[in-house]
Amino acid sequence: MGKQDSPPDRSVAEFVTQLGRYAYGATPAAGLTPAQWTALRYFSRANRFSRTVSAFAEFHATTRGTASGTVKSLVQGSYLKRTRSSSDGRSAQLNVTSKARAILSNDPFQRLMRAADVLSTTTRRAVTRGLDRMLGELAQDLDKPRFGVCTECRYLCGDGVCLEGQPPYQCGLLNEPLAESEIGQLCVSFVSN
Repeated sequence: MGKQDSPPDRSVAEFVTQLGRYAYGATPAAGLTPAQWTALRYFSRANRFSRTVSAFAEFHATTRGTASGTVKSLVQGSYLKRTRSSSDGRSAQLNVTSKARAILSNDPFQRLMRAADVLSTTTRRAVTRGLDRMLGELAQDLDKPRFGVCTECRYLCGDGVCLEGQPPYQCGLLNEPLAESEIGQLCVSFVSN
């Protein structure tokens, strides 16, 4: 390694940071800020238990106040719809609107996804595993929750085959039924297998 070469661990961190800058540093598309895009992306992928301001704040590693401001601007812009919880009447669930779904098809994040396409499938899998391990380590170090999908969560119960009238899956932590369409969504209660 020459004098000007960075140590491998520093290079990985710098590449991840630079990829993030490129993905979010472009002119805001559709008049939305990077934080608003992140919120739309999050709420479009979050399960029904995770579509709250608090869950988004944890996911985005920000304060609840900052997350609340971002969400408020998206509600005012008709990108998110706030619905009061039927179970307690106090909490609110946030859902993306058809307006949000339409602009998500032009999400600037797609540039980063296209850039990943230059990697072979094998390399993408290896990079994904490596970045997942890095994320887990950093989340643990910072005492932050780890988000993931039900299919990779230790609390997923069921095999997709069920008795008539019963849901095919269930969240063993929340003791709630899960539809097949929900098991690939982000969850704030995720715990890795």
